[in-house]
Amino acid sequence: MEDRFNTTAGWVLFAGIIGLGLSAVSSRIYHADKAEAPEEGGFAIEGAAEAGGESGEMGIAEAMASADVSKGEKLFAKCTACHTIAQGGANGIGPNLWAVVGEGIAQGRGGYAFSSVLAGHGGKWDFENLDAWLKSPRAFANGTKMSFAGLSSVEDRAALIVYLNSQGSNVPLPEVVTQAAAAAEDGAAPAADAAAPTDDTAAEAPAAEAKPAG
Repeated sequence: MEDRFNTTAGWVLFAGIIGLGLSAVSSRIYHADKAEAPEEGGFAIEGAAEAGGESGEMGIAEAMASADVSKGEKLFAKCTACHTIAQGGANGIGPNLWAVVGEGIAQGRGGYAFSSVLAGHGGKWDFENLDAWLKSPRAFANGTKMSFAGLSSVEDRAALIVYLNSQGSNVPLPEVVTQAAAAAEDGAAPAADAAAPTDDTAAEAPAAEAKPAG
């Protein structure tokens, strides 16, 4: 009985040794090391590098050229919880915004207590600064007291800005030169130059007329 047990144990041990040997050999052959990256990547996806690039959003000047003041008035309705905009209106949680376009940033407003980061920003509330502010107040002045998250749509920001501008500011909107108009101007200049005679051509014309006939 003991001999049979020893024989069985010997075969089991032998099978285990054979199994370990085969595993070692196969790992060397197939080199199944998952931690090692391939030397060369797969096929590159054309255009993938540009996926996180510019969004192609139009500029604020272009958006303001076609902005609807009435839409801006509706958008401002969301701001009335903190702001007034009537002339002589009182400050609330936020300052009164009558004639704010073109004014110095965080200045005046009936002595409203602006945050130090906004008060120290400098500059004026021109269209570009208003666009950046309305897009993300915290990105414009990190630490501002304004809790508004911002407007992601340039069309919405443009409509709100033209409405604010209509309330006591009336700053002239920036002139927008479209790409088509710019291309037309660039194409018209060479044509005009080609039509004008050169100095050499003008000098040769009288000489040809002065030559006697025959």
